Order: sequence, then structure tokens, then C-alpha cells
Amino acid sequence: MKIAEMVQKIEILDGIEIRLEGNLVKVKGPKGELQRNYASNTIKISKEEGVVMLKAKNATKREKTMMNTFKAHIKNMLRGVVEGHKYELKICSGHFPMNVSITGKEISVKNFLGEKVPRTFKIDKDIIVKLEGDKITVEGIDIEKCGQCAANIEKLTRITNRDRRIFQDGIWITSKSGKV
Repeated sequence: MKIAEMVQKIEILDGIEIRLEGNLVKVKGPKGELQRNYASNTIKISKEEGVVMLKAKNATKREKTMMNTFKAHIKNMLRGVVEGHKYELKICSGHFPMNVSITGKEISVKNFLGEKVPRTFKIDKDIIVKLEGDKITVEGIDIEKCGQCAANIEKLTRITNRDRRIFQDGIWITSKSGKV
């Protein structure tokens, strides 16, 4: 059985600049600039007139999955520098009135299930977190940083040794979108 060369193409929209420096891909758009290193000996990344090309000479199953992963990451970078990424979280407190506050680049949850010590989390400098009533909005151009920040905020109110069906208090991710 002969293994053929595989090529994946990603179209570059107007207003986006892509630079390739070896395995490093830099994407610049209206909202900012992102860069990521795609280290692979078998997959070559090149740029031609409005298209980013991913090529593998002998496309094995592993190389095909790597190419699809690279393609998804590059598409997320392109969408991030044009539209941005946004996560919405909802604050739910049924048993105790929970106080959530954002001071500078730190989010603090006070009186969670009657705890005396506040739970805190430091926010990455590239991420914008807004608090409006019982909704928290996490925005940024890097999907991985936004998603990790939203997950860490959700993890702040993790409950152990209690029945989850009864104690549904916490901060929960309600929506994810590519538009800010």
C-alpha cells in the first residue's frame, strides 16, 4: 500500500498578516498578534497567495491527525485576531450569599458555602474579565488562555464531600463563542 502526500489549505482573510519563521507561525490582525510554535519534522508549513499550506510527504495516520490539529489551532488563531473569543459564566448561590469581586487582575470569591477564607485566582494579563451582576465575561484573542481562565474560575468553586444534586452553588460556564 502506497502512502500519498497530504495537503491541507487554510484561507487567510483580508486584514490578517501571517509570518512564518521556521516552525513559528505569527498571526497579526485588528485585535492583536498571536504566535505559536508548530514543531514537527514531518509536517511542513508554507504560505502562498492568501493560503497557508500544511504538507506531509508520507501521510500516516499520526501525521494526518497532527495536520488536522495544526489546522484547527491556526484557524483559532485567525478567528481570535479578527473576532476574539468570549466565555460567559453564571454565578449561582443557593445556600449562602456568595460575593464575587474583581480587583486588578485577581478574582476573589468570598463566603462560598459559608467559608471564612476567600478563594482567589490571578488572571492572565492578556485576558479581560468583566463582572456584571451574576454574570462573568472572559474575553481575549487566545482561545487557550480564555478557556483556561474560564475553567480556573469555575474550579474556584469546586465542592468536595457534599452531594452535587443538593449543593449546586458555584460559578458555571454557560456559553462559549468566537465573537467578542
